[in-house]
Amino acid sequence: MKKIIIVLAFISFFVGTSFAQIDKTPEVGIIEHLNENIPLDLKFVNDKFDTVSLSQLLNKPTILSFVYFDCPGLCSPLLEGIGDVMKRTDLELGKDYQVITISFNFRDTPQKAKEKKERFIERYSKGKGDGWIFLTTDSVTIFKITDAAGFKTKAVGLDFIHPSAIIALSPKGKITRYLYGINFLPIDFKMAIIEANKGQSRPTIQKIMQICYSYDPENKHFTLDILKISATIIIFMLLILIIVLVIKRKLKNK
Repeated sequence: MKKIIIVLAFISFFVGTSFAQIDKTPEVGIIEHLNENIPLDLKFVNDKFDTVSLSQLLNKPTILSFVYFDCPGLCSPLLEGIGDVMKRTDLELGKDYQVITISFNFRDTPQKAKEKKERFIERYSKGKGDGWIFLTTDSVTIFKITDAAGFKTKAVGLDFIHPSAIIALSPKGKITRYLYGINFLPIDFKMAIIEANKGQSRPTIQKIMQICYSYDPENKHFTLDILKISATIIIFMLLILIIVLVIKRKLKNK
């Protein structure tokens, strides 16, 4: 019996240590702020070089994305993913919803925003450019909006390590859903917009990808996080072991 207790204590310590690392607030990633409102008084410069506030822009369901324009990794694929799913949904950009893309690099300029927008509008939403808005701003405002959205990045030289996700907002600025990755299913995208229009929040099953995958800054992509997966497996095995030991002990006593 003592050996069993020692084994269980060892496994519990290992699992506890592993999950302490899992539960620790991520340095880079998404912390969901469902049902919370983003600050609407924040001001940005749009791709037309006008200063605007979020309260002026949010008049319909909105898909919010964070990128920086010189990103060598996830940002362009993310924008391509947004453009692709817009083409595959029957909702009309600019009428049923809008997309707001904010640069989280204070060095990005409205001119860069204009050039980036022109590239993606020409490819994915011809004639509906006003429905996809590109914004830049100062570092203080960037921190406030990314912090409110739970979007955590880390500067590395002139580049950034960052997650990849889009965020659905209600017309009043309430966060209603997160969709992770760079490719999105039309049904998920459409439902996120419909729910946002009603102000209904819903977690997405894709969040599990954020648990199982971690960002690899060297290769600039997401990789399997063996520690997290191992901890989950160990907990499962621990439960089975406890059940087996309890049953064996009861049989032995009989």
